[in-house]
Amino acid sequence: MKKFWISSVIICLTTLLSVGQDKNATKFAKSITPQDLKTHLSYLASDELEGRETGMKGQKLAATYISNYFKSLGLEGPVRGSDNPYLQYFDLKRAIYNEVYLKKEGERKENFQDFLYYTKGETFGEEFIEVVFSGTGDLSKISKSNLEGRYVAFVNEQFINFRTTLAELKEAKAKGFILIFENDLEYEYIMDRYSSYLSGSKMNFEFDQSGSKIIMAGKELTEWLFDTPYGELKENGIGKTCEVIFNADLHINNVNSSNVLGFLEGSEKPEEVLVITAHYDHEGIKNGKIYNGADDDASGTSTVMELAEAFSLAAKKGFKPKRSILFMTVSGEEKGLLGSKYYTQNPVFPLKNTVTDLNIDMIGRVDNKHAGNPDYIYLIGSDKLSSELHELSEKVNECYTQLELDYTYNADDDPNRYYYRSDHYNFAKNGIPVIFYFNGTHEDYHRPTDTAEKIDYIKMKKIADLIFFTAWELANKEERVKLN
Repeated sequence: MKKFWISSVIICLTTLLSVGQDKNATKFAKSITPQDLKTHLSYLASDELEGRETGMKGQKLAATYISNYFKSLGLEGPVRGSDNPYLQYFDLKRAIYNEVYLKKEGERKENFQDFLYYTKGETFGEEFIEVVFSGTGDLSKISKSNLEGRYVAFVNEQFINFRTTLAELKEAKAKGFILIFENDLEYEYIMDRYSSYLSGSKMNFEFDQSGSKIIMAGKELTEWLFDTPYGELKENGIGKTCEVIFNADLHINNVNSSNVLGFLEGSEKPEEVLVITAHYDHEGIKNGKIYNGADDDASGTSTVMELAEAFSLAAKKGFKPKRSILFMTVSGEEKGLLGSKYYTQNPVFPLKNTVTDLNIDMIGRVDNKHAGNPDYIYLIGSDKLSSELHELSEKVNECYTQLELDYTYNADDDPNRYYYRSDHYNFAKNGIPVIFYFNGTHEDYHRPTDTAEKIDYIKMKKIADLIFFTAWELANKEERVKLN
């Protein structure tokens, strides 16, 4: 261990900035403390903020808390024309389903109980639909002309690949789809995994009602639809049809949300901007339970606030970064990365001058893979656009923090596709190098049990240090990191 530490110091002294600045970086990193992280997180994840759903009371309270904190640090509010220069407002549509059901001969089957309605389209009242059974979705066994304008029910034998089948059926002009899960455990997982998410409100800038409708069902609903035992249907029922009433009643209203921005101007290259992001929204209240979102993502939001404090203290002591830094907490992430999408489409600072985005989403817990070893972090995206950024990140860790950097979810074939699932992606798709810091999921992910007392604040501090030192290097190096 001692030899490793010595070699790390040698690497640090020979590859990064001057020894004096390294010591200053270490000095200001000390302002990031587990207790301060806990203070911010405990408020953000408190019941008072009601789960911080985008556009709702708790999200607005969180925005006020974060913006007041940025102001207290002396950061600039850079949003021109806003009644609060720390807030970048944007408008959304909020959609909530009132009633979703299937009805046949007077008997109703209800969404979230008997099936799962997976999409956002509404029927504008009760709609008679004709459903045709196509087996496993192999269109070679059924005439495509029989599918046009109908709902197609097919056995989803491999859930991960169902979109391929949907694409083929859409080409056949099918109107909607019923995905049948014959494995009871798989169907129970789907119902459990998606029900809480789908039962909440949906938000977007606009809703496209023209898309195909998707219903997920088990064997029991399938037998009810076709009035046929499942085994017999699967064996001999290709082409069999049924008629049912489908109702999906959607209520849409307007909501307003905001990103929170705090700006620290650089001393030598102020036009070049490093962005540090986290999302401060979560899922609100569902079925009377508050989804506090302590790890997801009050942990990232609290870290951005502490990083802002550390850099602000450095600036006040005469160690302003050469480049500017934008500390930004965004909302609408849980609704589809909406806040970061809005910013990248309406940037306060030109995207061409944005050198990197460091994004923090869930860094306060330990996943099953690393049980007993909290000194790790998953890094995603660091080498996707800039190998120089990846190498800098590695060297910073060797010099300062010696965490286990786990690149499992960075693989191009990662089935979780986390690279596309947090706010850094809206920067990456605009050609901006990114690093996504993530601790993995756990049993409380997207559940009301993701609460503040389960957070490992010492772990958070170590990861915050890694991000701080990485940001210090990026903000002070002579040239911005280059794209591959």
